[in-house]
Amino acid sequence: MKSDRMLVLLALFGLARCAWPQLPSSTPADSPAVSDVRGTQKSDAQQAPDAFALGSIHGVVTNQDGAVYESVKIALTQSGSIGHNARTVTSDSNGRFNFTNVAPGPFELSISSSGFATQTISGVLHPGESYEAKPLVLPVSAATSEVHVTASTEQIAQEQVIEEEKQRVLGVIPNFYVTYAPNAAPLNSRQKFTLAWKSSIDPITVLASAFFAGVEQANNTFSGYGQGAQGYAKRFGANYADTFSGNMIGGAILPSLLKQDPRYFYKGTGTIRSRVLYAIATTVVCKGDNGRWQPNYSGIIGGLAAGGISNLYYPASNRDGATLTFENALTGIGGGMVQNLLQEFVIRKLTPKVPKYSPSNP
Repeated sequence: MKSDRMLVLLALFGLARCAWPQLPSSTPADSPAVSDVRGTQKSDAQQAPDAFALGSIHGVVTNQDGAVYESVKIALTQSGSIGHNARTVTSDSNGRFNFTNVAPGPFELSISSSGFATQTISGVLHPGESYEAKPLVLPVSAATSEVHVTASTEQIAQEQVIEEEKQRVLGVIPNFYVTYAPNAAPLNSRQKFTLAWKSSIDPITVLASAFFAGVEQANNTFSGYGQGAQGYAKRFGANYADTFSGNMIGGAILPSLLKQDPRYFYKGTGTIRSRVLYAIATTVVCKGDNGRWQPNYSGIIGGLAAGGISNLYYPASNRDGATLTFENALTGIGGGMVQNLLQEFVIRKLTPKVPKYSPSNP
């Protein structure tokens, strides 16, 4: 029995020895598969780049013809989690530029130089990359300049006179001796004479003299002139002579000598009372060429002078020496008051071509 048992044990022992080599080893060093896996993992770790490895950005600046530019300013701008970073370099004699130790991520290059338009390009720098930018073409900037032109006082006045010569009541009756510019430039002597001359020879002025001559003819005013064509011609000549002498003496000669402005300066603002008083006052006061208000010697003396001259051609029976002269002067002042009131409240509304001036910019 013992021998049978021994045989059985020996048989079992033999079977166990036969099966032993087929079992997997538990020692990692004896396993070639595990050794291969370890070797592969180590190689991948060595080849993977560092996510924060610094790189560089470089390139060249040229013009549209390919010529390189030296001393051009190139600005590198980066925005990331660590904030906003900006650096600047200039191109060398070969037109090249180089940024080193640049953090990976989005970037922007700005190229600028005097006389050229600023150019901006953007890109993304990968970890450890040496980024070669395409040739940066610097376009020529369009020439721009700002010129401040200041006209002389004479030029400004001339432009205003041209506008005044377009002013006609109802588009017909000349209204040259009023300015709507709040700060109108003073007229020089030439401009004063030109304005007086154009006002005197205007066809409407001539027709007005003819009209009043006809009224006087019908009423037999200044009977010493008589009737008929000869009487009408004398009345027409006297009327036109009054207008011409008044314009030239009171609107050109005396204003040039006394440096006064013969025009009416439209007020247009304030209460009705203040505007009425202003219109009446400006019959006997005027603005000097220095911009200050002063007695209107030109208008008053001009009226007296025109009245005195009229004694030379009015009929002897209607001449009354100084009386007629002062009557004509006072009549002129009264008519001037009425005219100024009409200028302030009525005539502007009836004048189609009125220059538009702002209070601050005449």
